[in-house]
Amino acid sequence: MAVGNVTGGARKGWRNTMMSLLAVGMTATIAACSVVGQTSTNPGSPSASTDAPSQAATTKPAAKPATIVVSPENGADFVNPVSEITAQVTDGTVVTAILSETDSGVVTDGELSASDSKWVAGAPLKFDMKYTFNVTAVDAGGTQTSKVTTFTTVPPSHEANAVLYPSADAQVGVAQPLQWSFSEPVLNKEAVENAIKVTTATGQVGAFRWYSDTLLRYRAADYWPANTQLNVDMQLFGLDFGNGMIGNFNKNYNVNIGNKVVMEADAAGHTVNILVNDQVVQSYPATLGDEQFPSASGYMVLTNDFQRNATFKASSIGLNPGDPGDYGSVDVEYAIRLSNSGIFIHQATASAQPYLGVANLSHGCIGLGPDAAAWVFSNMGPGDIVHTVGTPNETIAPTDGFGDWNFAFEEYASR
Repeated sequence: MAVGNVTGGARKGWRNTMMSLLAVGMTATIAACSVVGQTSTNPGSPSASTDAPSQAATTKPAAKPATIVVSPENGADFVNPVSEITAQVTDGTVVTAILSETDSGVVTDGELSASDSKWVAGAPLKFDMKYTFNVTAVDAGGTQTSKVTTFTTVPPSHEANAVLYPSADAQVGVAQPLQWSFSEPVLNKEAVENAIKVTTATGQVGAFRWYSDTLLRYRAADYWPANTQLNVDMQLFGLDFGNGMIGNFNKNYNVNIGNKVVMEADAAGHTVNILVNDQVVQSYPATLGDEQFPSASGYMVLTNDFQRNATFKASSIGLNPGDPGDYGSVDVEYAIRLSNSGIFIHQATASAQPYLGVANLSHGCIGLGPDAAAWVFSNMGPGDIVHTVGTPNETIAPTDGFGDWNFAFEEYASR
């Protein structure tokens, strides 16, 4: 019994010992498994390499380089001073844009778009000038790109100008047409007309008439309103007249209109009546053109050629020594030109004065007595009207002075 007890006790002890060892092993195994699990799932562990970002994920793509396109192109010439001068940036923004006169360095102002991607010059350029355009842009990555170009504007050989009549702030009569004498032929006539605006106090309808490629006039359907002002606004700078000729000026000015003054000259009655604002103020005996040189009929306008003393030469109207009617040379007073061909109002020569109111003796001019000639010289002016009746002659040519009123307005405006 004792042995059995020992044996039985020993087995029990062995079993207990084995169970204890097994328990320790399992604990160690669980602990080991627990450590491995923590190592594989703990993102903060230095050995957790499975969740580290890759090199491809951390490298940013390179920014696309900015591209600069300028207008006009490098080396361009004959650039119109009103052309749009621009710098357009793609894939970036404008850092600086400097447009300057190449020789002087004078800078032209400009404006940047809201997106900072486009710069536009803010003022017209000068004629016959070389410009340098220096533009710098930056892309999304901060890299800068620059572009420098040069160009030249229209040279003097292709500038077009005009002489205007009457001049700014002049005072003229109600019949004075406006006139533009262009330095170069105008082919784009409609464009020029559209660039000129004439405004009257009463809103009169007017019309242009081209007498040639270089001569343009404007008149209203009726005379300008007396004692008012016209405004003439011309926007011709940069306008292409045709054949590459470019207008080189803008101008806005006023013309003052005086009283309505009309001389009614009656060749058959040998008299003149002068009306101011439709009221007769003076009547004078006169002598007009004789049968060989009858006065022109219809309407003429006093020019700005007023000569207190003048010398008339027969050769100026095509008469040579020995020709019928040749008078050689004669001095006159109070001469006012009515036509380019030599028609004047003036004081009659001493030999003609006995015939005032009696007969026509002149070579087409209107001859008056000394007092009458002095009054007309002092009280009539450019743009006033002479209307001649009672003569068999035709009207003057439209450009032989200002014969514009010999057309009905509908005919005047149709050309």
